[in-house]
Amino acid sequence: MHLLKQKIEEVCAKRKRRKEARPGELLEAALDLFVERGFAATRADDVAARAGVSKGTLFLYFGSKEELFKAVVRENISGRFRLWNTEFETFEGSTPDMLRYAMNAWWTNVGATKASGITKLMMSEAGNFPELAAFYQDEVIRPGNALIRRILQRGIDRGEFRAINIEYGIYSVLTPMMFLTMWKHSMGACAEQGFELVPEDYIAAQLDTLLGGLCTKP
Repeated sequence: MHLLKQKIEEVCAKRKRRKEARPGELLEAALDLFVERGFAATRADDVAARAGVSKGTLFLYFGSKEELFKAVVRENISGRFRLWNTEFETFEGSTPDMLRYAMNAWWTNVGATKASGITKLMMSEAGNFPELAAFYQDEVIRPGNALIRRILQRGIDRGEFRAINIEYGIYSVLTPMMFLTMWKHSMGACAEQGFELVPEDYIAAQLDTLLGGLCTKP
């Protein structure tokens, strides 16, 4: 009887934990499927099945597949910008060090995770889902650009960077990171030996090039 009671309590506790964790499990399952299949090919039924819940449970938390996608983006990407901006407010190093930190922090927290696949998804499907494209523009692209703009302007104001066209300078920082993301989720996933990219080495090489052009001469 004691063992039976213990078993029942364990099952009840597991069900309780699962109920409390369902939103997180749904977001994780949705991220997996969006990256694997794309937005159009991902069905709400499949997300629910991957998370181990009913379709009704999914719609209890998220009103539509679009709302689910937006929640995935906020959870894994756009929600980080506030923290990064706060960190830069107290950053005491040089601006070249700040740029190094920013690019490596992005890779560690987004690029090296499944969430980086969202970038490839948006580039391939944005034209078919203009509402989601506008959402991504507001939640990810504009805050990301603002963060890079802030770094470049700091360098110029402190005399560490040359006076450049910042609006286009932003893309000099973004482009190599976008390439790394696209490579990871396309050719990089099946690259033969000798064609692999070591992300940390790639970022270091790009930083050398960027800073070589940005930094003022001593």
